[in-house]
Amino acid sequence: MDDIEIIFQHIFYNDDFIKILSSTAVGALIGLEREYRSKSAGLRTFTLISVGCTIFTILSEKMGVVNSPDRIAANVVTGIGFLGAGVIFKMDDRVKGLTTATIIWVTASLGMSIGNGHILLSFLGTVMVYIILGLFVKLEVLMERFGQTRNYRIVCQYSPETYKKLEDIFINCKLTAKREKQTITKELLISNWSVRGRVHQHDKLVKKLIEDNDVKELEF
Repeated sequence: MDDIEIIFQHIFYNDDFIKILSSTAVGALIGLEREYRSKSAGLRTFTLISVGCTIFTILSEKMGVVNSPDRIAANVVTGIGFLGAGVIFKMDDRVKGLTTATIIWVTASLGMSIGNGHILLSFLGTVMVYIILGLFVKLEVLMERFGQTRNYRIVCQYSPETYKKLEDIFINCKLTAKREKQTITKELLISNWSVRGRVHQHDKLVKKLIEDNDVKELEF
């Protein structure tokens, strides 16, 4: 019985074991937030990233040469860059996944921090991640009420006055419009615009375009 107690004491009071448990908790906390928002990387992914980075950092100290104990840990940063790039993709002329890729990078730093013995620093970092992801989302929503940029794709009947007509609509809705890619066929104009303004102004624009008989398709 004494031998079993000694074994358990050796396990539970082992620094590496505490680091692994801490990195599991940190990764799970961040992963739960991403899972709740139904992102491409969730609970298991972030937990494994945190634990993996912790283990690599521990091994870096144990296996690294005298003059370069951080050799393995340094390569972890490069590897995380490739992992983060895998969740970034382009859809509808917009880049998706940048926030998730950034959180993967931050989670790796938290796991490495634990592996190097800075457990409190890692948990403080986790708290800051929650504050940024929670509070800043509300701030972004608030800021969008005062102005947001939307990309519009308008397919309409083409005539020499079409551009002037569209520009007049933007001006009447008090929106700032920037002309993007334009495709003209014999009868149709496929017009792309980057438009900035308040939410209610965008709503007014959409209503006007829908009511316009010359507009065949509208995408935004």
